[in-house]
Amino acid sequence: MSFTFRPVDPVADAPVLHSWVSQEYARFWGMVSATEQDVVEEYSKIAASGHHQAFLGLDDGVPAFLMERYRPESSPLADVYEVQPGDVGMHLLVSPPPADPQPGFTTAVMQAVMAELFADPATQRIVVEPDARNHKIHVLNEKVGFQPHGVVTLPAVDPAEDHKKALLSFCTREEFLATLTPILAAPVAATRGESL
Repeated sequence: MSFTFRPVDPVADAPVLHSWVSQEYARFWGMVSATEQDVVEEYSKIAASGHHQAFLGLDDGVPAFLMERYRPESSPLADVYEVQPGDVGMHLLVSPPPADPQPGFTTAVMQAVMAELFADPATQRIVVEPDARNHKIHVLNEKVGFQPHGVVTLPAVDPAEDHKKALLSFCTREEFLATLTPILAAPVAATRGESL
């Protein structure tokens, strides 16, 4: 596994992103019924926002996951917790698993995402707010050091729902590094934009 990140191109990347977000496993992303044009429009809005960025994660050059970074103070989270300096919000969607899934792949992706976000010295804490029903992501979050804060109510991601019940969780740099083996922790703390 060799992970790199590049900004999402809303038009060029729409076919691959649509093939991911429109599948049932991605239902908490709220785009199962989206068209490819809906994906173009959503990621064009993100690119133009000034406070939210989307990145395509590549594994040896092949699209493997989507990571979004955002400023919590410019999001609905500002209404449900006291945002601290250095807080960075994150969303993650891994591509559909292949027929022969690689053991530990999703954990490695999550570690790479955390390392990428913490490579910015201004990042003090990563904030996530996955759907409270998304138990798989809660397990993954705990593996990399996230501590649950509690369930909060946010605007709905899925147009068919009135609101989103989200498990607000936080992870400091120290909490993340404590989950890594000593061999991994030193290079992860020091790299930015390099393959992991």
